Amino acid sequence: MEKLENFFLNILDKIKLKKLADIYRNHREGMRYLIFGGLATLVNILVFIICARLIFLNLTDDLRVNISNVIAIIISILFAYITNKLFVFETKTESKKDLLREFTSFISCRIVTAIMDLGLMQLTVNILNWNDILMKILVNILVILVNFIFSKLIIFKKKEA
Repeated sequence: MEKLENFFLNILDKIKLKKLADIYRNHREGMRYLIFGGLATLVNILVFIICARLIFLNLTDDLRVNISNVIAIIISILFAYITNKLFVFETKTESKKDLLREFTSFISCRIVTAIMDLGLMQLTVNILNWNDILMKILVNILVILVNFIFSKLIIFKKKEA
């Protein structure tokens, strides 16, 4: 991951975007979270669209939105855990017990934001009849922010040396 980052940062340096590269270097963890959080959001939205617009067309609108959203959330949570562990926070777990604790903590926090996601989608799409795709995008922006706070402060908290 670091080699790929450095490759792109060197390109930014060479094309006179050194300040942008320096911002990235100084906030590497946050920038990685934004990149992988963006990818997890993209996974979430694409799975939602595929389910809602291609797979569950014969269901009522409420059921179509809710089932599509649950599937999208589950897949994006798994994607997010793997990428956050390996590339963003780069945590090392010493034992299966530590890995299980970390994963359980991650899932627990994500359940909180999934409930928030489901509630906001229910309110805005199923009750207020706002556009489902637009609301999925806006709700995901809020979810990313809350998930970063949970990840940084609770799940992948660095142990004191």
